[in-house]
Amino acid sequence: MSEASASSLPADDGWEGHTLSITVTGEDRPGVTGTLLGAVAGIGAEVLDIQQVVVHGHLTLTLLLRPGAHVEQLRDAAAVAAHRLGLVLTVTEGSGDNARPRQGRAAVVVLGAPLQADAVSLVTTRIAEHGANIDRIRRLSRYPVTTVEFDISGADVPSLRTELALVATSEGIDIAVAPGGLARRGRRLVVLDVDSTLIQQEVIELLAAHCGREAEVAEVTARAMAGELDFEESLRARVATLAGLPASVLDEVRDAIELTPGARTLVRTLKRLGFTVGLVSGGFIEIVGRLADDLGIDHARANRLEIEDGRLTGRVVGEVVDRAGKARALREFAEQEGLPLSRTVAIGDGANDLDMLDAAGLGVAFNAKPIVQEQAQTSVNVPYLDSVLYLLGISREEIEEADLDDGTPTHAPPVPHASH
Repeated sequence: MSEASASSLPADDGWEGHTLSITVTGEDRPGVTGTLLGAVAGIGAEVLDIQQVVVHGHLTLTLLLRPGAHVEQLRDAAAVAAHRLGLVLTVTEGSGDNARPRQGRAAVVVLGAPLQADAVSLVTTRIAEHGANIDRIRRLSRYPVTTVEFDISGADVPSLRTELALVATSEGIDIAVAPGGLARRGRRLVVLDVDSTLIQQEVIELLAAHCGREAEVAEVTARAMAGELDFEESLRARVATLAGLPASVLDEVRDAIELTPGARTLVRTLKRLGFTVGLVSGGFIEIVGRLADDLGIDHARANRLEIEDGRLTGRVVGEVVDRAGKARALREFAEQEGLPLSRTVAIGDGANDLDMLDAAGLGVAFNAKPIVQEQAQTSVNVPYLDSVLYLLGISREEIEEADLDDGTPTHAPPVPHASH
């Protein structure tokens, strides 16, 4: 028994019948759409398309109709409605429905604080030079960064991503290019690095502070994250400095940890969407596991410190979670969740995150070291971790409305002002 669906029905792309495009513009207020549609109702027109946009209180509303034999009646009815509403009316006769968007759907998300007109102009110029068309534009946020999403067609995602990466660097903005259409929707796995990504500190440095060797350890950590040292070798050397510390320092470090601004909002929103969230860290499960429990995170993988007689031995137990181990964890989490890698997002800041960022469907360098920004698919260089949500097409309004609905306090950061 075969199953019929809307997508399997014959297409009407070749229809070239008469159309009437009715557009009204002016001050937005409730009831405009209903009044205009009410005016043309009962005349016998078929609605082919409706599109509306409101920018700073200014409305543009367009109806595309198949008018039959009622062109003049529809014109007159629309004119009366527009006059009553105090709106400017434009009526255009044509033929055929809207052209179907070309293949190569993509979403281009641009973030800036501030987002200068020169930068946006350059982005749109590069899109056009690439041979792609901008089909829709919408703003995703106005604070703490301004974020605009371009829905485009006719794009080759990898090459456009490379072209716009040059614009991001020259203009000091962040740009993400991702496949559009169904690839933009559905459940995902989002995996985050912990130190200097989910949290603001490096845990091993907090531990080293308890034995007076924080500066020494911080220097080695910085070199490892910049890709100058082998991660496993540097980790074992740094952990060795902790030998003899009482295990109770782990509780003190847990209490000292500060989440990155927006971290709770990011995780909370992802979980509301039904997404799976994981943590992968070159740090320590004694800290990472507690963070995962506190935030309701699904998966956590990190190194384990060896403890004997209530004290740290200066060694780690088992296989080290290094650069390759992080990518392996991403793949394993995805397999456990029944998701392809194309449905994964990885977020990190250091050189040991590069394999994970490369393996993910979307790899995001978050306030990352230069070597990571150079190699990652996209970068976010604002100090708010929930800005990653914009890259997924989730708007600030949607986030705040969801918080309001369940009573979660929303603490809006200050709106940045452009410098002159």
